[in-house]
Amino acid sequence: MPATPAWPPQSTPRLFVPAPITPGARLIEGAQAHYLVQVMRLKRGDAVKLFDGESGEWLATVADPGRRRVVVEVGECLRGVEPVPDLWLCAAPIKKGRIDWIAEKACELGVARLVPVITARTIIDRLNGERLQAHMVEAAEQCGRTAVPALAEPVKLAALLRAWPGERALFFADENGGAPAAATMAAQPGPAAILIGPEGGFTEEERAAIRAVPAARAMSLGPRILRADTAAAAAVAIWMASAGDWSL
Repeated sequence: MPATPAWPPQSTPRLFVPAPITPGARLIEGAQAHYLVQVMRLKRGDAVKLFDGESGEWLATVADPGRRRVVVEVGECLRGVEPVPDLWLCAAPIKKGRIDWIAEKACELGVARLVPVITARTIIDRLNGERLQAHMVEAAEQCGRTAVPALAEPVKLAALLRAWPGERALFFADENGGAPAAATMAAQPGPAAILIGPEGGFTEEERAAIRAVPAARAMSLGPRILRADTAAAAAVAIWMASAGDWSL
């Protein structure tokens, strides 16, 4: 006797919708409607998963597919909002494409908050927050997250350090050396942040200012020189494995 197919299928499209989700009819318009009908070829009765970052993930079925407007019928809540590890990624913006990659990987790896930090050697003078947010939303749709990371306004390093909350560990990648990252992070569980500098690294004055923060912990990411985006992903992965939800 053949097995009953899983419902909804694993291939069911997922969409982030900003407004609170409730059971009943819901209208999906614009690019998302185009994606469902023209790209995914969904028809009446097909399944789609919706999440809003607040109420979890919901199962809906297509009721009225159109090119620019799709009506779906929202049914059961499949799961609640995931518990998100309390980790911030504070990263200096780098050239277009690579900062987008950082935002995408921050979401996939489980970061709760992305904080763009302006340093002396930051070469990006304008940051497209809408584009970064869009990259994180798309990453959440693909990787199964039910909560999109918060995106903070860009902040200068001095202001960030001046207002640093004492209860949050600040792990910073120091190219001049520090204790091994995994051991450093595992030794201090709880709310944390990772600070990654720009291409060219922190200046000596910035490094001294960071070290002066009581919550700061210098760490090493190994014997090789890493690009800023590689360092961000590596540091987050190490934290997740040693103190985050990869260790569960």
